[in-house]
Amino acid sequence: MDEKDAKIIEILLKDARTPLTKIAKELGITEAAVRKRVKNLEMKGIIKGYTLLLDHEKLGYGVVSLTGVDTEPDKFLEIAKKLRDFDFARSVYITSGDHMIMAEIWARDGDELAKIISEKIGKIEGVRRVCPAIVLEKLK
Repeated sequence: MDEKDAKIIEILLKDARTPLTKIAKELGITEAAVRKRVKNLEMKGIIKGYTLLLDHEKLGYGVVSLTGVDTEPDKFLEIAKKLRDFDFARSVYITSGDHMIMAEIWARDGDELAKIISEKIGKIEGVRRVCPAIVLEKLK
């Protein structure tokens, strides 16, 4: 990976839909060269995919929670996989911090979040503790 590849990544991180022609112009190379570089970054697994950024409120989800989940030690991978399968869990991470698992949970309101925590996550066998933190504002 060289400086041009790094610049391509920087541009795509800001907007994954940036036209290759625009990237080429900014880098002073041909569109074909940019296409080849992007394909190479994908084949190496550096670029794993492209995603959408959604406005959760406009979709009807008024509450986002970064939720820590503590589990029985021998159950944490199984529980993380179960959490991954729930539609309300937008992201699930295995972590080494205060909690074994962190999940980004989207809920319509506080009542729905409470039900998700108590009736869905809290009832998974092996879950010891669920610690939600409501996101007030996303800065980056």
